[in-house]
Amino acid sequence: MTTSELACVYSALILHDDEVPITAEKISSLCKAANVEIEPIWPSLFAKYLASTDVGSLISAIGAAPAAGAAAPAGGEEAAAVEEEKEPEPESEEESDDDMGFSLFD
Repeated sequence: MTTSELACVYSALILHDDEVPITAEKISSLCKAANVEIEPIWPSLFAKYLASTDVGSLISAIGAAPAAGAAAPAGGEEAAAVEEEKEPEPESEEESDDDMGFSLFD
């Protein structure tokens, strides 16, 4: 994210927290008050999107989505089978040394 985008996000959050309607002018004025230079397109883009979106629901849904690389298991039985396959049985050091035919102290 660029500085302009972050400044607009923080401005929108401030406006939402103060229960003030989120407009491009108010986002721009908050950024000017914070001495942050922003590209002129960002306040209008954020204001247009957030005018039709409930900001409170966006904030509360941040942790609801799974991670991008993680896939949710399809069924309980399949998930248990996958977990069993992933967990290898730990070997003790004595067994592994015996399998090789020597030990460190022989």
